[in-house]
Amino acid sequence: MSHPAATSFSVDAVDSGAGFDAFAAYLADHLGDNGVGGAWFQPMPAGAGLPPAREAAWRAGLDVPVGTQGWRRLWVAHDAQGAIAGHVDLRSHAHAGSAHRCLLGTGVARAHRRAGLGARLVAHAEAWARAAGTLEWIDLQVLAGNTPAVRLYERCGFQRLGETPDLFRIDGASLSSVTMARRL
Repeated sequence: MSHPAATSFSVDAVDSGAGFDAFAAYLADHLGDNGVGGAWFQPMPAGAGLPPAREAAWRAGLDVPVGTQGWRRLWVAHDAQGAIAGHVDLRSHAHAGSAHRCLLGTGVARAHRRAGLGARLVAHAEAWARAAGTLEWIDLQVLAGNTPAVRLYERCGFQRLGETPDLFRIDGASLSSVTMARRL
């Protein structure tokens, strides 16, 4: 399969309004791939989609000021036809004492995987975090069996801090989680 060059994507911030509705539809489709053929990238049942409570939390976090518990920022990459090709988000940790750190999440639509878009999205989020001025670290958790994602994060400069074996049991599968971090 040929992929468009990563330079053909535009990366745009998403707010809690209409732009989020398009993102939610993309994410529900994206999550439909989770667990298919034993390829897990989220600790949730295969094909579960986006639960309404999780969608509401995402949307609400976009209106919370950075530095305040519950904040989240979200960017999507659009392909040349205007479809969402991938996303990256940063969000606060649950503990107020970790306000100098944030959590990273990414995803790339199936038609655009292995084209360099994931690295571009991670770099975009990292540049935003540096410019925010209050963040010193970006952390993430990734399922250990998601080798392409682990390799992507390593290429982007994230250090592997540890692995928690058998952290999740979803649909009869035992899933381990890898914790990674990058100092800004």
